[in-house]
Amino acid sequence: MSGLLLDPWFYAAAIPAVILVGLSKGGFGGAVGFVGVPLMALGMPPVQAAAILLPILCLMDIVSVWTWWGVYDRKMLADMMPGAVIGIGLGWLTAALVTAEMVRLIVGAVAIIFVLRWVYLQSHSAEPNRAVAAFWGTVAGFTSFVAHVGGPPFQVYALPIRLDPKVLSGTAAIFFAATNALKLIPYFALGQFDTTNLTASAVLVPLAPLSTIAGAWLVRRMRPELFYPFTYATVAVVAVKLLWDGIAGLL
Repeated sequence: MSGLLLDPWFYAAAIPAVILVGLSKGGFGGAVGFVGVPLMALGMPPVQAAAILLPILCLMDIVSVWTWWGVYDRKMLADMMPGAVIGIGLGWLTAALVTAEMVRLIVGAVAIIFVLRWVYLQSHSAEPNRAVAAFWGTVAGFTSFVAHVGGPPFQVYALPIRLDPKVLSGTAAIFFAATNALKLIPYFALGQFDTTNLTASAVLVPLAPLSTIAGAWLVRRMRPELFYPFTYATVAVVAVKLLWDGIAGLL
């Protein structure tokens, strides 16, 4: 057994991280799943945390897609997925240049703008737009590749359209299932799936389906007038934390 799996701090950081990510994957809490890599990074290097978390994310994606099967917005996926593929490619090409701190700073700024836009949209409506969807899909693919932080960019486009919470959750489940599956190829090519990391992933796997199903259970029982304010509030907290970590990391 590797030293990592004998370290109690690994479990203290990884267990709550996986549970929170699972709740988010189930649709509860919006972008709060961003905490996965930063929280796990309290007990290990951020790159290793991302590598350990990715197979778990893929399992959560399977559970999430199954949970929300048949409930999604086809047009939103068609408009955003091409951009996501481009974003993942850009993340792969710039993997040696872009740090996790830089991504957190960028995503934090995006999320702040996102929350302010929501305040504006309380008296205005947002309509689907293919070009805007492609742009935010690209941003989501890029930030998801670098630090598994694709939620805020995705929600910048998706939330103002005000889909039914179940449809939004199902659409997000398919979007991130596809992006995370695509990320497996470059992560493997970059040598991030060694025996230690894969073993750590396997140890944490039992938490994945349970927390994801729990998140979906909560969403199905939450009214839209509560779901959206709650989600925007979590994104606001996400934004402040990302900005703080990004600035601290760069300094």
